[in-house]
Amino acid sequence: MRITAKLIDAATTALNLLLKFEHPADAVLSKFFRDNRALGQNDRGFIAETDYAVLRRRRLLAHLLGTEATPRRFVLAALTRLLGVGQRQLEGAVSEKELKWVAELKGRQAGDLTLAEQADFPDWLTDRLQEHMTPQELLALAQGLNQAAPLDLRVNPLKAERAAVLARFAEEGMAAEAGTLSPLCIRLKAKPALQKHPLYLDGSIEVQDEGSQLLGYLLAPKRGEMAADFCAGAGGKTLLLGALMRSTGRLYAFDVSVKRLARLKQRVARSGLSNVHPVVIANENDIRIKRLAGKIDRVLVDAPCSGLGTLRRNPDLKWRQTAEGVAELARKQHDILKGAARLVKKGGRLVYATCSILPEENEAIVAAFLATHADFRQISAQEVMDRQGVTLACGETLRLAPHTHGTDGFFSAVLERDLEGLP
Repeated sequence: MRITAKLIDAATTALNLLLKFEHPADAVLSKFFRDNRALGQNDRGFIAETDYAVLRRRRLLAHLLGTEATPRRFVLAALTRLLGVGQRQLEGAVSEKELKWVAELKGRQAGDLTLAEQADFPDWLTDRLQEHMTPQELLALAQGLNQAAPLDLRVNPLKAERAAVLARFAEEGMAAEAGTLSPLCIRLKAKPALQKHPLYLDGSIEVQDEGSQLLGYLLAPKRGEMAADFCAGAGGKTLLLGALMRSTGRLYAFDVSVKRLARLKQRVARSGLSNVHPVVIANENDIRIKRLAGKIDRVLVDAPCSGLGTLRRNPDLKWRQTAEGVAELARKQHDILKGAARLVKKGGRLVYATCSILPEENEAIVAAFLATHADFRQISAQEVMDRQGVTLACGETLRLAPHTHGTDGFFSAVLERDLEGLP
C-alpha cells in the first residue's frame, strides 16, 4: 500500500495515546479508529501493525534513538528498522530532512545492549525470568513473544468438522491449515475479517488460540457431568467445554463481570449449546458457590493473571504490568483456586491454568494449594493428554510457549480430589 503523510501522522497520534499505557492497547486503538472513521481497513491495518511493532521492540528502538525518541521517530524507526519499509516508499510522506534522518538511522548500530534490551522486556521481568532460565533460554522465549501471533480458530464439533471447514476455506481461496496440537484447531495464514463469515455467524467456528484449546482437553469433561468454568470471562473455554460435553449435563460459567457474561450469552446462542448456565458471582466465596460445594465433577480455573504469555497479541502488557501487580495477582490466584476447589466432588478434577510465564503465578500457586489441601493430588498432564489422543510431550504440568509450540504462553496443572478425601 502507498504510505502517505496522513498515515504517518495518524500512526503517530495513535502511538502517542498508546504510550501513555493507561488502557489496554487494543481498547485504545479501537477507540482511535471509532473516532477516525475515515480510515479504511488497510489504513487501520497499517497503523496497528506499525504501532504494535513499536510496543514489541520499544527498548531496542529507544536504545537506537536515544534523545531523539519521540512518537513520530518511533513510528519511522519501526517502519524502516523492523517492518522493511524503504526510503523510496516514504518519499512524499515525510520531509527531505526526515528522509536524510531515516537514511542515517538505517545504518546506525545498536551497540552494547543489556539482556533486558535484547529481550525487549522491562528490567524487573528479565530479573524474574533469569532466576529459572539461562540467558539463551530467556532470549529464545522473548523472540517468540515478540512476534505477531497467527490467527487460530476452533471448530465447533456440534456444527462442523475440521476437514469440511478446511475444504470450504480452500474453495474460498483462504489459506489455512490444521493445527498440530488441538484436534479442533485451524490456523489461518492471514488475518481476514471473520465477523461476517457465514461459518462464524452460524457458530461453526470461533477465534481461540490453539494453546487455550488444549485446556479443555486437560479438563476432559464427559457427557452428562456437572462442570464449571470458574473464571469464564467472555466464555471461549466455556464453549469448548460445552461442545466436549456434547451439550449434555450442566456447565456453569462463573464470573464477576456482568458485561463479560452478557457477551458469553450471545456466543452460546450462536454455538447451539443448551447446557451452559452463566452465573454472576461477587467473589470466590459467593453463596452460589457454597451451594454447589462438593457437587461438581470438573472445574476449570483459568485464573486472572499478568497475561505475560500473551505478549504476541498484547505487547503493551509488559510495559503496563509491574512486579507489585504480579504479587497482588498471586494473592488473588491463591484465593480463587482455594474457592474453586470447594466445588469439586470426591474423585473430581480441578485444572488450574494461567497465560503467565512466571513461576510465582504458576508452580508456586499449585504447590501452596497442595500443601494445605491434603485431599487433592496432582496427576500427570502428559497422561491426561495421551488419554485424550493429543500428541504433546508436556510432562507433569502443561507448559506452552510460542518458540516451542507456536502458541501463547500457558501453564496448567491437573489436580484430582481423592475418593476417600477429607469432607
